[in-house]
Amino acid sequence: MAGTLNKVMLIGHTGDDVKMMYFEGGGVIGRFPLATNEDYVNKSTGERVSNTEWHNIVVRNKAAEICEKYLKKGDKVYIEGRLKTRKWQDAEGKDRYSTEIQCVDFTFLSPKTENQNMSNIGSVQKSVVQSNSMTGVINVSSDVPLANEANVASDNVVDEDDLPF
Repeated sequence: MAGTLNKVMLIGHTGDDVKMMYFEGGGVIGRFPLATNEDYVNKSTGERVSNTEWHNIVVRNKAAEICEKYLKKGDKVYIEGRLKTRKWQDAEGKDRYSTEIQCVDFTFLSPKTENQNMSNIGSVQKSVVQSNSMTGVINVSSDVPLANEANVASDNVVDEDDLPF
């Protein structure tokens, strides 16, 4: 193999809200713990064992601001990044090491709560897009309420009995 690879992919739950650090040059770093779980059955005892591993996640700049705004303790998130070991000194002057995940990509996996979705239903409207293949014109209309979405979808269903074979 000609090169090397330092890549980490995790799916887990946040252990705390994102803690932000702001710097003079405008840089921002956000940090939060991420828990991943492993469940298995011990072959010798037949007992179910659960093991939780904690990871220190570091996000930077705009990504940190997005995480601070939308991630809360307990949320499920996909993190992609690389391992980085950082050396620092404690209060007694002893060298300490911390291994962190430097996040380069993330996806929020926790669904929004039903209360948030229900409060938006009254104001949300479905956009209906109609295209004319002859002229290439696309007409966009947003005057169809969300409640009619099921009716619009059912009008376009083709019965299997109408197939020519």
